[in-house]
Amino acid sequence: MGFVQIIEYQTSRIEELEALGKEFREASGQVAGVAKPLRGKVTADQDRPGYYLSIIEFESAEAAMEASSRPETQEFFGRLAAMMDGPPKFYNLAVVETWEMP
Repeated sequence: MGFVQIIEYQTSRIEELEALGKEFREASGQVAGVAKPLRGKVTADQDRPGYYLSIIEFESAEAAMEASSRPETQEFFGRLAAMMDGPPKFYNLAVVETWEMP
């Protein structure tokens, strides 16, 4: 039914991190035939300033693992990690149900 990866991290360089993410998405959009995220959100924790969660949606766990294992993704995440104020925490979640309010 789907797969979501949440990456929790702390950074004082969110603008740089967002710019790098945009650059990566634009470059990845040009590559055909490879697994890519369906969509993503970057959220700021209102109770802990400087803490963020990136919520990335994929078609499946297999698509997420394929995308994560690409050399370009590994290089991108290495650059992101350098902008973080500590190690990130990952949550790998199978989607059980999706709903929307009318």
